[in-house]
Amino acid sequence: MNAPLLPNEVDLGNAIAQALLDGFNHHYQLFREAGRAAQANFEAGDIHAQQNLVRDRIAFYDLRVLECVQRLKQEFNAESLPDSVWQRVKQQYIALLINHQQMELAETFFNSVCCRILHRTYFHNDFIFYRPAVSTEYIEADGPAFRTYYPNEKGLAATVEQIIADFGFTLPFANLPRDVRRILLALRRHMGKPAKTKFNSYIQVLTSPFYRNKAAYLIGQATYGRKKIPFTLPICRSEDGMLYVDAALFKAVHIRHLFSLSRAYFLVDMAVPSAYVQFLHDMLPNKSRAELYTMLGLGKQGKTMFYRELFHHLRHSSDQFVFAPGTKGMVMSVFTLPSFPYVFKIIKDVFAPPKEVDHATVRAKYLLVKQHDRVGRMADSLEFSDVALPKARFAEDVLQELRTLAPSAIEEDGDTIVIRHLFIECRMKPLNLYIQNRHDDEIEDVIRDYGNALRELAIANIFPGDMLFKNFGVTHAGRVVFYDYDEIEYMTDCDFRRIPPPPSPEFEMSGETWFSGNKNEVYPEEFGDFLLARADVRAAFTKYHADLLTPKFWQDCKARIKQGIVEDFYPYPQQLRFK
Repeated sequence: MNAPLLPNEVDLGNAIAQALLDGFNHHYQLFREAGRAAQANFEAGDIHAQQNLVRDRIAFYDLRVLECVQRLKQEFNAESLPDSVWQRVKQQYIALLINHQQMELAETFFNSVCCRILHRTYFHNDFIFYRPAVSTEYIEADGPAFRTYYPNEKGLAATVEQIIADFGFTLPFANLPRDVRRILLALRRHMGKPAKTKFNSYIQVLTSPFYRNKAAYLIGQATYGRKKIPFTLPICRSEDGMLYVDAALFKAVHIRHLFSLSRAYFLVDMAVPSAYVQFLHDMLPNKSRAELYTMLGLGKQGKTMFYRELFHHLRHSSDQFVFAPGTKGMVMSVFTLPSFPYVFKIIKDVFAPPKEVDHATVRAKYLLVKQHDRVGRMADSLEFSDVALPKARFAEDVLQELRTLAPSAIEEDGDTIVIRHLFIECRMKPLNLYIQNRHDDEIEDVIRDYGNALRELAIANIFPGDMLFKNFGVTHAGRVVFYDYDEIEYMTDCDFRRIPPPPSPEFEMSGETWFSGNKNEVYPEEFGDFLLARADVRAAFTKYHADLLTPKFWQDCKARIKQGIVEDFYPYPQQLRFK
């Protein structure tokens, strides 16, 4: 049994618990202020401020954690406290969370701070929240997380108009009655018949808009008899400062794409985030809560829930970590658990030539992607430190590669492998494997989308660097997504050039380049030589994307970016747009 706490240890534990909660409350106050600022940016049409807000908010959490760690060290000598005090800290912290509106986030903040002070031998439920201690169900806030409407009372059209009006946008709508008619027509097409209300019909809508880039998204779900109909209404702003509904999304597949980890995080003002996640999970049951928290800008909570899901899966499975399908990379060792749809990526210590990067550069590239608008074409990564995995679950060849090529990244501690730094991404089918045994229309479709991916990345100010098919994956929805970032660059940092004529015929016959090829010089005319060896692949690419093999596309794109032009990216099919 633990010895009873001395009175001063009780007071010390209580004070540390309060300091931890103060640190979290300060963080979440700033987080909500960012959500509220999003509406002002949207209505002002200031896309650059909106993008900066998303980027800057990513750093909020770690900054607040570091501030709290510093306070605990300075005021409480936290690194020298006995175990009994830390156990008291956790007990008191739980008591402080009983009526807290973001209790699950506060638990994660507690873990983040304590794990920077305590040794990993303390990373279990006696000292940190290895498991959640407080339920997030039925948390009461000052106002409800969603509003409920009853179309039987005044008709469906008037109800939809009221739903939109209740969000209180300060800008006027160009023609709201017209937009409502379009929404109802889209609903009729979706249902295959006129939308007549039933006795138990009602509509629930989350109270805060979801902001991303140039749009605000109103998200809700209608109950129609025994049927549930999720919906999203994207609201856009015209150049003359008028609002309009751009589309009405009713299919779950289209709404799921909004929450894809290959897109930028949403800005949302939420008093009770767990209520928002529960609402979204009811709408999109195939989306994990970890993904939903992440897409709401609560990346650390997403990581916490993913970590718990991973170890729950490990306890209830027995397959081994094996090399992920695809061509082995020069920079990363990549392995996967076949029964778990993710890949685990570790930066090697030894890079095969001609790679000239280091750990810091690779991590900086992944941070660039996290902070950038991924426009549905770059996979987001969850980044972890000191992950302890059971050694018995690793195939021997994977272990041997890690010992040989990434010794600084791992520590073998008895029956455990501790990975010091790790990226985790959704598993996809590598594009080079996807096209191996495909021909005709299948090849044309996927190569067309590969070209679209290059085009959209360029418009978003991203040049992939290494454009080989092995660095792209195909999602379950058939979308081509880039996932290898060690050579990624901003378009504005690249110099796109036409290959100059050879100084003499001998140079052309030599097989060696006569042009400089200095760092960040790019010659698009070369792309076809190393990308399009197969005749059917070349035919499909040149049919839709011949301009990508010329400098002009890239130069024009770079010029528009330098002029401050931010192109529109719609995370739903163009044919669903009303305009």
